Amino acid sequence: MSDWRIPLSDLDFGAEEEAAVLRVLRSKWLSMGPEVQAFEQEFAEFLGVKHAIAVANGTAALHLSYLALGLGPGDEIIQPAINFVAAANMTVAVGARPVFADIVSLDEPTIDPADIERLTTPRTKAIVVMHYGGYVCRMAEIGAICQRHGLALIEDACHAVGARYLDQQQRPPHGKMAGNLGDIACFSFFSNKNLAVGEGGMVVTNRDDLAERLRLLRSHGMTTLTWDRHRGHAASYDVKLNGYNYRLDELRAALGRVELAKLLHANRRRRQRVAQYQAELKAAHGIQVVFPGREADSACHLEVILARDNQMRDGIRQGLTAKRIQTSLHYPAIPDFSAFVSKNLQAGDTLPKSREFAVRAVTLPLYASMGDKQVAEVCQAIQSIVQ
Repeated sequence: MSDWRIPLSDLDFGAEEEAAVLRVLRSKWLSMGPEVQAFEQEFAEFLGVKHAIAVANGTAALHLSYLALGLGPGDEIIQPAINFVAAANMTVAVGARPVFADIVSLDEPTIDPADIERLTTPRTKAIVVMHYGGYVCRMAEIGAICQRHGLALIEDACHAVGARYLDQQQRPPHGKMAGNLGDIACFSFFSNKNLAVGEGGMVVTNRDDLAERLRLLRSHGMTTLTWDRHRGHAASYDVKLNGYNYRLDELRAALGRVELAKLLHANRRRRQRVAQYQAELKAAHGIQVVFPGREADSACHLEVILARDNQMRDGIRQGLTAKRIQTSLHYPAIPDFSAFVSKNLQAGDTLPKSREFAVRAVTLPLYASMGDKQVAEVCQAIQSIVQ
């Protein structure tokens, strides 16, 4: 156990989760089987999509998405510079080139449609959007760009399970949930996510052709699974594609089903905490909130604030650490990581808003079981540091 009095994230597990795990243990079937199938069906119904394919983690979801879309050497994939590195790493893994786009603004750190348009070339084959912190990108504008240029639209929805796209002009895909806004979408169920099972992920799509490829690629390209053969539904199998072992196990699927049933309530709790943060930090000297007043349509995965400058940001983090309040950074700009600089993939002197955001942003504690007294304590601590 950590020594943090207020951790960055926390799990709200109890008797229901224990019962789900015990149910799997008593079944004596641990690899992909009926719990995974049920989780996939329930997740698809929750989002309103045709297909949900459970996978080992969010990175596997991204990798399989690129492969299913046929992305590879010579292709360019435009994606946000402010994101977890997995989307960029998987771009390199399939032999494509990541092209990094800037954010809309410091208080709306999602990919900028205007920068997507500027960066699109004949080599561009796909756009990755990331719904930062659980706040959905400008999908009507981005979708229109993809239609004009014939580009695949991939949602990195790892922050956004349960978020909904509400367009002020009610343009399509207004009213749909994150994950149902493009050709294919990826979710992560890592321990700090709104729906957390430790590891695990999901790929979702409404396209039958992509779903078929995803299911094959997930499990070595095989036409049947061990569970099918165990039940006597198949005696053998063919291998149609050169695939991977990106399967999800029964224990995590069982946990996922419980967490999915609790998700809407948990996200409401997160929205309440975000609204409290924004109200209490509104007058804090030198502090700017991110996505002001946008929590109603968000999954509220992260609570991020901007300090006046990098020195102030570091001072806030050090001051909160001294009070045993955990913070984090979401995220350094991907093009500035050594692995991307060394490959000459960085965007040079562009991305001014992303780079400024990266040195000023600090992530505060946020989780469904967090109480209003804990939020108040964090805010009071920040105010005492910056006054």
